[in-house]
Amino acid sequence: MDFIAVTLLGFTEPVSSAVLLLILGALGTIAVIFSRLVDRLGIPIMLLFLALGMLGGSEGLGKYPFENYAIAVRLGTIALVLILFDGGFNTSTAAARQVMYPSAILATLGVMATAALVALLARVLGLPWSEAALLGAVVSSTDAAAVFAVLRGGSLNLIPRVGRTIELESCVNDPMAVILTLAMIHLISGGEISVARTLLAIPVQLLIGAFVGIGVGYVGRVLLRLVTLRTVGLYPALTLCLAFLSFACATLALGSGFLSVFLTGLVLGNSPLPYKSMLGRVHDAFAWASQLGMFLMLGLLVFPSRLLPVAALGIAVALFLTLVARPLAVWLCLLPFHYPRAEIAYIGWAGLRGAVPIVLATFPVLAAVPGAARVFDIVFFAVVVSSIVPGSTLRWVSRQMKLSSPEKPIPIAAMEINAPHALSGELVSYLIERPTAVCDAALCEIELPSGAAVVLLVRGGDLLAARGQTVLREGDHAYVYCRPQDRPLIELLFGRSEG
Repeated sequence: MDFIAVTLLGFTEPVSSAVLLLILGALGTIAVIFSRLVDRLGIPIMLLFLALGMLGGSEGLGKYPFENYAIAVRLGTIALVLILFDGGFNTSTAAARQVMYPSAILATLGVMATAALVALLARVLGLPWSEAALLGAVVSSTDAAAVFAVLRGGSLNLIPRVGRTIELESCVNDPMAVILTLAMIHLISGGEISVARTLLAIPVQLLIGAFVGIGVGYVGRVLLRLVTLRTVGLYPALTLCLAFLSFACATLALGSGFLSVFLTGLVLGNSPLPYKSMLGRVHDAFAWASQLGMFLMLGLLVFPSRLLPVAALGIAVALFLTLVARPLAVWLCLLPFHYPRAEIAYIGWAGLRGAVPIVLATFPVLAAVPGAARVFDIVFFAVVVSSIVPGSTLRWVSRQMKLSSPEKPIPIAAMEINAPHALSGELVSYLIERPTAVCDAALCEIELPSGAAVVLLVRGGDLLAARGQTVLREGDHAYVYCRPQDRPLIELLFGRSEG
């Protein structure tokens, strides 16, 4: 049909779209295939997709003119919903409780402190107060997509408290950045802002978002357990709809939609759901596609010719954000919680920016705020510098500060249970290590709770049936079926699970 349209009707749009997709598809395939090599070199894969977008843009090889900020805002919002839902779905409530208070302080006071420091520097460097304050608000929060890509995608095994603090903060600090950005847009556009009303609006929006998010999560949990769907593929479609409903309901209720969707994912991810493993993989794929798509879109929106005039200013602001503003804000926020100096320094260093600043930077452009285009171009440098400087060094820094543990071997095969309804038991994977009680013991010698059993062993490149005389060797991956209430006893024998 496209060929007929081009040859007979003279349409050129299908051709330009096809050329763009050819370039992006070919180069994107290469980037994904070599992502492991790129990760070892310390280059975040998101930067490759940013470069792909610039190559396909109006000043690149693709010559595709894309400057529709309205579409960018809508696509960016959808991408953030998918990223935050996946972040909540894969976060343990027990882990979140342990770092809830320090993460909440970082997500509120820390964001405001970072915004103020960046705005002050931008004003010193010559930007008008309006643009300086807007820039500070836009880049004030860290980004869940970038954090998950580096910490989880890069298999960075941080000590639990540090990793959980960084991840939870990145998921819940977006609402504060959104509130600050919208307040600055309103102020610059000539509106009047009451400081007291704005400060009151912050906890109100967060409370509404929390109430809606938890409520939609529990409603979704009941739906997923009661409704039997004929096709397995409809289950992720239902959870996807719940994520969109959570964001929409909270936003329409004048609450924080981003916090709401994270909490909906948190409730569902910590509930016994049908096909839960499959749901986790599907939403993880959605999140990865969203974050790569966001960097691709940023590349399409960027005009290299516009970057040169603000390059020096942008790099200076980005380095100040990375080296001074973020670490100082983190130190002030975490001081009362008695974090060791090394942990505070590392959390301050892990201030990655990504999809959130990209989306927020489009808001003032869409609102026709004076100087918004220059702010957008400066944000480009903030995203790139935070991806290169902290992003590519986090693994090395964690080793130098002794905040990471050695990477554990990954089994060649994974075993899981998928069922259309919640089960009374679960399948858990354990790596057999020398200190554990079961290492070098035969299965018949291990006293497991009634109803629990080792069902499969993965040893090197082989799969072994679990027989009574089978001996557990160091480096084996044992899959144990047990009831949730028996997990503590199982982990006394086998150690911490791999999940």
